Amino acid sequence: EPVWEKAGAEIAQKHPGVSDIVLAKVDCTHPTSESLCIKWRVDAFPTILVFRKDDTGASQHESYHGERSLPAITGWAENFVKQIKREIPKTRTVDADKDGQADSHTGVGCMISGLLHVQRAPGMLLIQAKSEGHEFNWETMDVSHTANHLSFGPFLSETDWMVMPPHIAASVGSLDDKAYTSDQHVPTTHEHYVKVVRHEVSPPSSWKVKPVLAYGYVVHSNNIQKAGEVPTVRINYDILPIVVQFSEKKQAFYHFITQLCAIVGGVFTVAGIVASITDKGINMVKKKQELGKLG
Repeated sequence: EPVWEKAGAEIAQKHPGVSDIVLAKVDCTHPTSESLCIKWRVDAFPTILVFRKDDTGASQHESYHGERSLPAITGWAENFVKQIKREIPKTRTVDADKDGQADSHTGVGCMISGLLHVQRAPGMLLIQAKSEGHEFNWETMDVSHTANHLSFGPFLSETDWMVMPPHIAASVGSLDDKAYTSDQHVPTTHEHYVKVVRHEVSPPSSWKVKPVLAYGYVVHSNNIQKAGEVPTVRINYDILPIVVQFSEKKQAFYHFITQLCAIVGGVFTVAGIVASITDKGINMVKKKQELGKLG
């Protein structure tokens, strides 16, 4: 808070004639401002948002993600002064220190990506908001998320994807591109239960392609809404100690001839039985006619 106040004073001192930029603060813990913070989904303190005069009700406000130091904040604010004076083009993505990472943008939430080495035993991935420099309002914390990709085992090449049967390929990323939404203003924990099975796919030798090792999985998800519980995303995984082997082999030509002969032989056998029954029936009718028992 002192850094924010010093930044506001420094900007006002440097640009006394610019009244269009104001660094204001709101106490989200105060009863009179609680509804305002809920409206703009402020659940981490401190949070720095940008409100522009030309914003509408549907506008996404930029949020500041840079350092919480006096030089960083004043340098970031200077960028908006330049936009007001039309010295630089207006933009909602600001990289004041030119380090390639935006100090503020309109994106909501965060992107989590990476690679983890885990043991072949049941485990859990826990995703939860935690920071030494922030405080959180768990009542409004929203952990809605989209799982862009989750897979186990080695990365698969385009050839590997083409070799795998469709039902195995679909199981490798069962959680991909699925969205999970929390009820607004209700603390919600999302829990995913993942059962992982190793698959070994051996293509025909004529393809001259190496066997493919892939880990498919099935997933079951549910939501937990409990007062006082910290909203979290939990991914519980269990790598099962079984292996599913899939191989495709072409049938030899002599197998085809054998099956064809069996079919032809079966047809002749059935035809012979039908002919025999028909012949016996005709002979019985003839005998009854000779004896005059047919009237």
